[in-house]
Amino acid sequence: MALSQPIRRVKTGATASAGARERVPVLLPAEARAILDFLRANERFVVCSHSRPDGDAVGSMLAMGMLLEQMGKHVDMVTADRVPAVYRGLPGADRIQTMIGVHGLYDAVVVLECDGLARTRLIGLEAYPQINIDHHASGRAYGTLNWIDRTACSVGELVHRLVAGAGCAVTPEMATCLYVTLLTDTGGFCYGGIEAATFALAGELTAAGADPVAIARDIYFAVPLAKMELLGRALATLRCEGGLAWLSVSDEDMRTTGASEEDCEGIVNYALSIEGVEAAIFLRELPEGRFRLSLRSKGPRARVNVAAIAEQLGGGGHENAAGCTLEGPLNEAEQVILSAVRAAMATTAG
Repeated sequence: MALSQPIRRVKTGATASAGARERVPVLLPAEARAILDFLRANERFVVCSHSRPDGDAVGSMLAMGMLLEQMGKHVDMVTADRVPAVYRGLPGADRIQTMIGVHGLYDAVVVLECDGLARTRLIGLEAYPQINIDHHASGRAYGTLNWIDRTACSVGELVHRLVAGAGCAVTPEMATCLYVTLLTDTGGFCYGGIEAATFALAGELTAAGADPVAIARDIYFAVPLAKMELLGRALATLRCEGGLAWLSVSDEDMRTTGASEEDCEGIVNYALSIEGVEAAIFLRELPEGRFRLSLRSKGPRARVNVAAIAEQLGGGGHENAAGCTLEGPLNEAEQVILSAVRAAMATTAG
């Protein structure tokens, strides 16, 4: 289900000029200033993010595209996978192209929240200078220009800083996209790493025209029936062991319910929400028999750094939210991940 029409509505009295009046000088790190200098000096850009795009990927791509257009640049936005239905109502989302590769006359590609080009699953990016902007714990400097800030709550926050540094306006449409990055990548303001500045940014985006009520409603309260049916099957597998909980769905579950990949988003949080649970795992069987894992842990003082575990297994992410892919069958994938999480919990016990 796509975002309902109210998500496009801006708050009464919110205008681009109002956002412009509230802008104040922003002190950017040298990496960000170098990126802005490059953007100003060139004309044609591709903006992309990781495959299976989430709210931060989609919202930050759209906001970056709006920034580049305000700067008078040509921009194309590209993903390897379709924009999830829940984000297709965002302003400009219909301009994001789904394709397998990039070719053409571009001065650079802007790669958002990816720890490597492989995460995009796009062919041809190596042919261009790469501007790498990331906030993941697993982020690394692979680009021509790199800005990695692990303290940022979303990549959208970094795009917002670039907008301010460029002296551009945060329009109501841009504010809506940026608020989505903030809301979704903090897990609805539930994950660790949230500070007073997080809420200050949310307030600034609201003042610029984002509608928090409409955005939250259309992301969290417009769930497809297929997702609810899939959730029921996942909850039937739920198991708990001390501070650890895990659940799973099979490829047959996906096919029987008619659920899509995006319908799996958030299922892991039901396990994490159990009282006393500190870490949660959701395993989804892929058609080829491997398992895609979503890992979560609670709070800034969580005993389990799931990003570190995911990195050991070929994945990555944040301290409280990460993912990886393991070989099947299910019992073997469970054994690998449960052993890793149990070891992490034992190391930090007491």
